[in-house]
Amino acid sequence: MSLSIKGRIKTILDVESGTSKAGKGWRKQSFVVDTGAQYNPDVCFGVFGDEKIDMLSKFNPGAEVEVAFNVSSREYNGKYYHNIDAWKIDPIGSQGAGGNTPPPPTEEPSSLNTADLSSDAEDDDLPF
Repeated sequence: MSLSIKGRIKTILDVESGTSKAGKGWRKQSFVVDTGAQYNPDVCFGVFGDEKIDMLSKFNPGAEVEVAFNVSSREYNGKYYHNIDAWKIDPIGSQGAGGNTPPPPTEEPSSLNTADLSSDAEDDDLPF
């Protein structure tokens, strides 16, 4: 099952780090996406490890993104805790990863041949 959600990055939280019981260092970072839904529009995702944190660092708040994620739950002392772990973040549209990238340049109108456009329209027999 593939889960994904689209929205705008609202907040990117600070990187958290620590040491596991085995003595290995770990890093994680959370970010919030506003889905635009009427109820509960904000979803907080986590990324774990340097590779995923680097992936998130390519985005700024305000960027339109599609986030692919996994949901997991674990029980501790009779209560359940949930994680929403992002594993892929893609920009939506021509906005680019940073959220501030201008759209790609378009062709100048003067370089279009209007004669070619009108002849194509005359040959087209579609009703719309």
